[in-house]
Formats: sequence, C-alpha cells, structure tokens
Amino acid sequence: MGMYSEAIKNRYREVRRRMEKKLQGKEQPKYLTGVKRQAQEQSDHKQTMDMVNSPPHYNKAGIETIDAIKAMTDKGYEYYLQGNIMKYLWRYRYKNGVEDLKKAQWYLNELIDELEDDDKT
Repeated sequence: MGMYSEAIKNRYREVRRRMEKKLQGKEQPKYLTGVKRQAQEQSDHKQTMDMVNSPPHYNKAGIETIDAIKAMTDKGYEYYLQGNIMKYLWRYRYKNGVEDLKKAQWYLNELIDELEDDDKT
C-alpha cells in the first residue's frame, strides 16, 4: 500500500510540474475560464432571483412549499410561522444579514394575514 500511494504522489508531482512549466507566461486552460464564467453566471442569476418572496428551490412541481406546510399543519401553521420569525431574527447577524430580516418580515406579515383571516371568520 505504501509503494502504491508513493507512486501516485510522484505521478501527481510530475503532472503538476509539467502543467506549471506549460502555463508559464500563458493564459490558463480554457476549461478553467469556462468554470469561472459559469460560476459568475450563477452568481449573477442568484442576485436577480427573489430569495425572500419566491425562492426557486421552494416551488417544485408548481406547489409552493409554504402552501403544503399550511395544509399539513392546520392550526399549527401559526406556530410554524412564529418559529421561522424567531429563527431569522436570531441568525441575521451571523448569516445573511438584511436578507434574513426580510424573511422574518415576510413570515411576520404572513402571520398577521393569517390572524386577520381568522378574525373575519
């Protein structure tokens, strides 16, 4: 096992040395620039998405996750909303800043709407 891992390390070093020698004074390989370009495109796309009101990962097969949770929890839905309000207020300084405050606000507005709907019935 030791000889095998040493042979792999040596081969890796040799390939790395050849690549470094090849790249001296040249552009990086095209596959790296493609990866960088793709990462930038994904970053730009994320910035245009509304991660507070309609995050795309919460809408699969045309069903909003929040609607499914509301249907499953019935009267427990208010507590679910309250828990999310507390979660986002708790973590905003350490994770997503203003975005988490907006999420807390969204859940608070949803809770207010829910309670006002209950008062009407």
